[in-house]
Amino acid sequence: MNERVLITGASGFIGFHLVAAAVQAGLEVYAAVRPTSEVAQLEAFPIKYAALDFTDSQALQKALEEKQYHYIIHAAGTTRARSEQEYTLINAGFTKNLAMAAAAAAMPLRKFVFISSLAALGPIAYQDTSPIHEQSAPQPVTAYGRSKLLAEQLLAEVEGLPMVVLRPTAVYGPRERDIFILLKILSSGLDPYISRQPQRLSFVHATDLARAVMLALQAEALPASYNISDGQSYDRYALADMTRQVLGKKAFRFYLPLGLVKVVAGVLEAAYAGQDKAPALNREKLRELTAENWYCSIDRIRKELGFVPKYDLATGLAQTLQWYKENKWL
Repeated sequence: MNERVLITGASGFIGFHLVAAAVQAGLEVYAAVRPTSEVAQLEAFPIKYAALDFTDSQALQKALEEKQYHYIIHAAGTTRARSEQEYTLINAGFTKNLAMAAAAAAMPLRKFVFISSLAALGPIAYQDTSPIHEQSAPQPVTAYGRSKLLAEQLLAEVEGLPMVVLRPTAVYGPRERDIFILLKILSSGLDPYISRQPQRLSFVHATDLARAVMLALQAEALPASYNISDGQSYDRYALADMTRQVLGKKAFRFYLPLGLVKVVAGVLEAAYAGQDKAPALNREKLRELTAENWYCSIDRIRKELGFVPKYDLATGLAQTLQWYKENKWL
């Protein structure tokens, strides 16, 4: 029997790339998806599906023991929620339930990889000369970041869990939809910014993140945590400048007052108050978008797992934009 991996959140953007990498690695893949999830993009892969109840750790344990997984990659979670309680429930509570079930299950589990976020550590000041390290004191600025940090803390309390935590920075690549909004705006000839404050940003291509996850499955030192980016620091104009160069288009650069954008974010929150989903722009997201410095070090994952990014932002954007054009997104 091939080594068997469970990938939660498999129907999402990152999940797709994880499934692709796991199949390429020769693993027998079980994709955990919700009954309502769109899975058409996964149909080309030779995988099986699993339905999990993240609210019940005993039911989870039974489901895990039935399939006898060697690896679990937990990528399920939410980046948009209507309240801090919802973030905490989904990103921390459900993660704890799955981890407890995995640790208790009678199966040959070799690794539990949790896809956290650099938001769990939070940004640093623009003038800081040292990047964000794994040992940096956590200072999350959003409920999302706090929920991911709490999930990491809860995982650390689960005895016997062979855990690796990965904290990717902003992830982009084919099928991504949030950064894509900005790319589409740039394609239309507009280049907007919130305020004029300088920023240091970091990015990682989804393919590189998936490769890092495959390396983490073989990690020897446990527990371990790693920050993930392409290793570079970019100014706030790099994404737009590179996108315009690839598309061969000009764009009108302008600045929006932070106070005005806060008002718009508040209005959007109010408009979505009675709905099941949160808006793409809200006051939570605004704190991440306007943070001064998201530059992080990847020295540890380079040294311990041999991770070498394939894409920097220029080559990654060129590949991603080509995919968007070929698939009629742009």
